[in-house]
Parts: sequence; C-alpha cells; structure tokens
Amino acid sequence: MGKRVVIALGGNAILQPNQEATFENQLKNVEDSCAKIAEITEAGHKVIVTHGNGPQVGNILRQNEEAKEYVPALPIDACSAESQGFIGYMMEQSLKNELARKKLPTNVITLLTQTEVSASDPAFQSPTKPIGVFYTREEAVELAAEKGWEMAEDAGRGYRRVVPSPQPQKIHGVEAIKQLVATDTVVISTGGGGIPVVQNEEGDLKGVEAVIDKDRSALRLSEQVEADVFMILTDVPNVYLHFGEPNQQKLEGVPVKEAKQYMTEGHFADGSMGPKMEAAIAFAESGKESIICSLDAAVEALAGRAGTRILPEKSTVNA
Repeated sequence: MGKRVVIALGGNAILQPNQEATFENQLKNVEDSCAKIAEITEAGHKVIVTHGNGPQVGNILRQNEEAKEYVPALPIDACSAESQGFIGYMMEQSLKNELARKKLPTNVITLLTQTEVSASDPAFQSPTKPIGVFYTREEAVELAAEKGWEMAEDAGRGYRRVVPSPQPQKIHGVEAIKQLVATDTVVISTGGGGIPVVQNEEGDLKGVEAVIDKDRSALRLSEQVEADVFMILTDVPNVYLHFGEPNQQKLEGVPVKEAKQYMTEGHFADGSMGPKMEAAIAFAESGKESIICSLDAAVEALAGRAGTRILPEKSTVNA
C-alpha cells in the first residue's frame, strides 16, 4: 500500500559542489533527481517534495549586490521567494515530463510557501547564518555602519553577512497540500525552508530578513501533512558512525533511543549530518518512520531494504 512521503532533497540534487551555477547545469541535475522521484510515484507512493536553496539564494543576493547601482536590491524574504519560483519551475517541468514518459498522471504543482516563525525567537537577537558574498574586513565595517548588517568572519575566507535562523512554527497552505495529495498530485513545497514570515500585532503576516533551516522546515511540513514517512535524501547511501575512519560503521534500522544516544555521543557534525539526524529522530518520536539515504536508493529504502531508517520504539529493527 502506498505511503504519504515527504521527500527533502539535498543541495546536490540541484547543484553539485564546485559546479558552475548556470541554469543549464541546475536543470540537468534537477532532471536526474526527478527521474528518481518519478520512480517513487510509480511505486504507488503519494509524494510531497521540498528542497534546499542555499547556493541559489546566495547567487540572487550577489546579483542584487552587483546591480544595486542600477536596480534596487530585494530583501532576503523576496530573494527566497524568487529561488522557490525558479527551482520549483525546473522541478515541476522535469517531473511532468518524466511522469509522462512513464505514462503516469502528470499532476504536479509548485506552491510558493510561507513559513511562519516567532518574532520573539532568540535567533533574532543573535544572527548566526552566513549568506551572500564575501567581503574584506574594511568592506564589512562599512556595510555594518551603512546598512546595519551583522557581519562575521567565515572560516578564514573573508567576512559575510549573518542573519537569524529562527525555528519554523507553522507551514502555511498545508490544507491545500493535503487536498492536492489526496488527488494524486505531486506537490513541491517549502523550498529552502520556506519564505520566513512573522505575524504582527494586527495579525498580518510580514516577511522578515532570516533564513530557516531546511531540515527543520521539512520536519514541520511532514508533521503538518501527517506524512507516513519523512525521507531525507543526501549524497551518501547511509548514515555512519565514525564516518571516514577505519572503523566506519553503517547504520540501517535504528530505534529512536539508540539514535538519540549516537547524537549525544557527538557522531554527527552540526554542519552536515547533525541537523538531518535531529529532524529524523524528532519525526520518528511521533511514532512514524524517518529515512536518510541517497537519491538512488530511495525506492528500496521505502521498502525497508536500503538506507538508514530511524524507527519508533515499538518497531522491529530490520537491519
């Protein structure tokens, strides 16, 4: 029986490391990714896709910076919306084409998605998320004074603007997503964590200058749409203990309690697998299954034969 699956695509699904960020390169990567997503649909599952947008938003911000003398720059929330639009366009078109080749229904839609955060989130008091281009120290001091930006040194490569990364509270448009999925429509939603918005004292939504972690938003989306499976697709087939070391150990079926112990022991880096495992564990704690695997192994992983599966405690581990 088919499952309702939220698929969180990693950045490599759109742009490979060190690859030139041309539209053609990104479209080819998306086409390859969508061929695999179509296989999940073909296997009878109901699919909701979300994706990252870090490099794309960074490039849009750079375009803004380069053209600021001629065209007024857009705020970060508008840049996030822009990236959602063109990535969603590539995905929707590619999925429609792939499903048509398989003679399957080609109902695919992209939803420009707002993610509500709390205006009182502590992240707004301590911005930590680097975005955009690199600057010299002198340029950083000037921008901080001129625009009020928070600037920080980034790994010895120069200075970048840092913005808040608040916790997602609510994905907007979920009822529409659930209705669409019920009619066998593949939905692309919450790209890049969603467009960050807050609710003001009058109850109106308003965009804010922030970046929401895509794995946390994918978790919130999975919870709100009542997904059966939360699947995080990355560039490795499994999660590993002692990754890259001689005693590297592949994880397959892992109960929540065991997975939390591995997190406590510090096996997963904050900048890579840590946020993915954190989100996967949180979803499995609700009594459902999370999967972390490569794109190629997605169909097999949904059948319980591949990937790392974070299992609710009542489940039997099928390693």
